[in-house]
Amino acid sequence: MSGYTEASIPVPKPYRRTNPLALAVLGLLRERDMHPYEMASTLRERHQEGSVRLTYGSLYTVVDALRSHGFIDAAGTTREGNRPERTVYALTDTGRAELHDWLRDLIAVPAKEYPRFEAGVALIGLLPPDEAAALCERRATALDEHITALDTVKTDLAALGLPQLARIELDYRQAVLRAERDWTRWFAEAARAGTLGGHDFWVDLHRGDALGHLRDTPPTRSPAG
Repeated sequence: MSGYTEASIPVPKPYRRTNPLALAVLGLLRERDMHPYEMASTLRERHQEGSVRLTYGSLYTVVDALRSHGFIDAAGTTREGNRPERTVYALTDTGRAELHDWLRDLIAVPAKEYPRFEAGVALIGLLPPDEAAALCERRATALDEHITALDTVKTDLAALGLPQLARIELDYRQAVLRAERDWTRWFAEAARAGTLGGHDFWVDLHRGDALGHLRDTPPTRSPAG
């Protein structure tokens, strides 16, 4: 008899659903078996880098983690020309269940996220009103450019034969960008017009900073003095 007991057998850690790239890999393998290079090519072809952070290093790390948890498994190898053999992966039944459960959780359950812009907005009063307005106007212009660029991407994908459902995340991304652009323009207009609640306090805060700076600055002597 070996010295192992049931309590001493290591229990695998549950898979942490923290990387959207893993979800994308499971989704691709739901379509068909693929090797990692084909996964990366397909994600780029569909312009999904906006929703997942994609590098070959991170992709192979994700593939290894999914395989170690039994969500995917090697289904064979393939070779093209003189290139090295590539391992082709397939979705397991466990992986299919994980994919569907993960998707249900993402779609149905709101989760708190921490966008950088919101962190900046929370402290925007520390900037003078005119500067804050100018920065928001600049951001709104950049957002307009992103929205227009996505129109081009959607047209290109439609030309490849992809239906709207296969690129629906681009519609969602545009809707979010439009909402952010509209809010940013509203804020800039309100800051310039003085209609934002607390505007007088905001102005006084920075007027005090300016006066304080003048008080703390020693007077300079004129050349004649």
